Amino acid sequence: MSVGTSSAPGAQDAGSSPAASRPPGDPAGLGIDPDHLPDGLVVADEQGHVICFNAAAERITAVRARDALGQRLEKALPLEDLEGRRWWQLTDPYGGLAIRVGQPERNLLLPGGREVLVSARYVRIRPTGPVRRLVVTLRDTEARRRTERSHAELIATVAHELRSPLTSVKGFTATLLAKWERFTDDQKRLMLETVDADADRVTRLIAELLDISRIDSGRLEVRRQPVDIGAAVGRHIQAYVAAGQPADRFLLRVQQPLPDLWADPDKIDQVLSNLLENAVRHGEGTVTIDVTATASPREDEDTGTSVIVSDEGPGIPEESMNRVFTRFWRGSKRGGTGLGLYIVKGIVEAHGGTITVGRAPGAGAEFRFTLPVSAPAYLA
Repeated sequence: MSVGTSSAPGAQDAGSSPAASRPPGDPAGLGIDPDHLPDGLVVADEQGHVICFNAAAERITAVRARDALGQRLEKALPLEDLEGRRWWQLTDPYGGLAIRVGQPERNLLLPGGREVLVSARYVRIRPTGPVRRLVVTLRDTEARRRTERSHAELIATVAHELRSPLTSVKGFTATLLAKWERFTDDQKRLMLETVDADADRVTRLIAELLDISRIDSGRLEVRRQPVDIGAAVGRHIQAYVAAGQPADRFLLRVQQPLPDLWADPDKIDQVLSNLLENAVRHGEGTVTIDVTATASPREDEDTGTSVIVSDEGPGIPEESMNRVFTRFWRGSKRGGTGLGLYIVKGIVEAHGGTITVGRAPGAGAEFRFTLPVSAPAYLA
C-alpha cells in the first residue's frame, strides 16, 4: 500500500488524534484506508508537508508515495494552471484569506503537461483559524475526454444525417413551389413521396436522439403492460412481407406455453424492429426468430422470456462483437446512424433484461435478449 501505519513528519501535529487510535494505513486520521478511494488523495499538514499520498494519486501523478511523503506540497505535487502559473503560489492556501474553505475543481497541469482535475479543501479548527489540513483530490481527465469525444461524434453524426434529408426536402419543396405547373401529377407525387420519406427519416433520427438522452441520464421510462411477444414478432414479419420481402425468408418459432410478460409494448416493438431490420439488411438467407421461456435474469424470479433473432449471413467478426452495442457501430455494410443497437441494449437493460450477440448455427449473427416477466406488485 502507498501509506503505512507509520506517519510522515508532522502527521501528529495539534488538532489530530493520536496515531494509535487510527486504522492501519490511515496516517491522516480519515477513518478509512486512503488506498481504497477511487480518486487521488493528497493530504498536507499545517506546515504544508504531505502526510497522505494514496495509490490513486500515485497512478495519476506517476509519483511514488514514499517520495512524496514528508515533502512540501508544492514540491511533491507541482501543479500549474493552463497559463503556466504555479498553482500553490497563486492560491497560497496557508497564507491567503482566512475565510476561504477551498478551491473548486478545475483543470491543472502536472509536469510534462498532463491534465488532471484538482479540487482542494482547507480544514480549520475554527472558521477563521489557520489551516490544519489541506486535502487535495485528483481525478484523471481521460474519462471526461472520452465523454467529450463521444458527444462530438454524436453531434457530427446528427449533423451529417440531418443534412441529406433536409437538403432533399428543401430542394423538392422549393422546386414544386416555383414550378408547380410544369410538372405532371406523377412527377409531383414522386417528389412529395420523397419529401414524406425524408421527413420520416428526420423524425426517426430525432426519436433516436431522445432515446439516447434518456438512456444516458437514466431517465428512460418503462410503462409495463401485458405483452404477447410472439404476436408482436408476427406483426413485424407481416410488415416486411407486405413491403416486398418473401414470406419464406422468415421462420418464427414460439415455444408454448410462455410466461405472462409485462413490459413496455412500444419499446419492445422498437427492440424487435431494430433486430429484425439488422438481420434483413445485413444478413442473408432465412431470418429465424425463436421465442422461448427461459430462466429470468433476475435472481428473485424463476421464469423469463427469451427472443433469439438469427440469420445465415456472414455474421459479425469476432473482434467486433464487443463493440456491437456501442454508439456508432456499423456492420460491414454502411447505412443508418449506428445508434440502433446501442438503444436496443439500453431498452432491454431498462426492463431488467440482458442482451448478447454471438454466432448463429448457420454462421450468421445471433442476437438474444432475455426479459424478466416483471408482473406488477399488485399481481404478485
